[in-house]
Amino acid sequence: MAFIDVIKTKAKTDLKTIVLPEGMDRRTWEAAVKAKEEGLAKLIVLASPKEVEENAAGLDLTGITVIDPNNGEKKEAYAELLYELRKAKGMTPEEAAKLIVTDYTYYGTLMIKAGDADGLVSGACHSTANTLRPALQIIKTKPGVKLVSSFFLMEVPDCEFGYNGTFVFADCGLEPNPDPEKLAAIAGSSAESFKKMVGAEPIVALLSHSSYGSAKNADVEKVQAAVQIAKEQYPEYQIDGELQLDAAIVPAVGQKKAPASPVAGKANVLIFPDLDAGNIGYKLVQRLAKAEAYGPVCQGIAAPVNDLSRGCSALDIVGVIAITAVQAQG
Repeated sequence: MAFIDVIKTKAKTDLKTIVLPEGMDRRTWEAAVKAKEEGLAKLIVLASPKEVEENAAGLDLTGITVIDPNNGEKKEAYAELLYELRKAKGMTPEEAAKLIVTDYTYYGTLMIKAGDADGLVSGACHSTANTLRPALQIIKTKPGVKLVSSFFLMEVPDCEFGYNGTFVFADCGLEPNPDPEKLAAIAGSSAESFKKMVGAEPIVALLSHSSYGSAKNADVEKVQAAVQIAKEQYPEYQIDGELQLDAAIVPAVGQKKAPASPVAGKANVLIFPDLDAGNIGYKLVQRLAKAEAYGPVCQGIAAPVNDLSRGCSALDIVGVIAITAVQAQG
């Protein structure tokens, strides 16, 4: 069974409420209808009557909740909540009331904060910053988590490595040049994400151009420091490094280059040293190995908020709805 089918099966076991704030885009409506038909979640789409008319024509919206932020019954309550959360930063009640009806992502994020939704999916026609800014201001990070990062869940066909060809790659979408503390936090969050998404034990390798000190420079030292921090902070997970990619995933190479490592040759969670390496790495695997790449999926936020590519299809959105629903499950 393909990974996304496993995720969809999990989503169906405990339906969560997912809000889609981009009712101004036809793909959102097509995805909502498909996700409803598959029984993946309870769907809320934010849109004005005009946006519904222009973008949802011909679609059966039965079972989908449509809320117009300008006339939502909880509009005033959400505006008051936003004001209380942001008044220390200088926000006025008037600014809060205006923001939630001009930027639907704020309205949707406040629904999560108020307990009226479990997760949010956006980004089909908004930037990553527009999607994540409300989440960081309103929902904030999980207790004990130092930063928000992202991962791709990679499903590589006919692959003997990783967990039956399945890997988590991080961070490939958000944190440009993490220091050792941030790199360790990404490792911990990614291990948790792998366990929740895949249902298997994460084996985490922090990657480098060096294996166990085969090279000596500042870049290697950064990864080595991150490994020590991660081992101390996340003793429940198998984490090791620094490891070259082949030493991390190929048993014979791992045995040769790092025979004392509990991770070498077995890794299914790959932590890249910076965003350049991560972004290049996932795209190489996606294009050359014809892997399915699901993401970027955000991790570290106190409730799931996920960002789409602006080039996404409706089916891509359906997949992210399912992933977000599973993230929201206890």
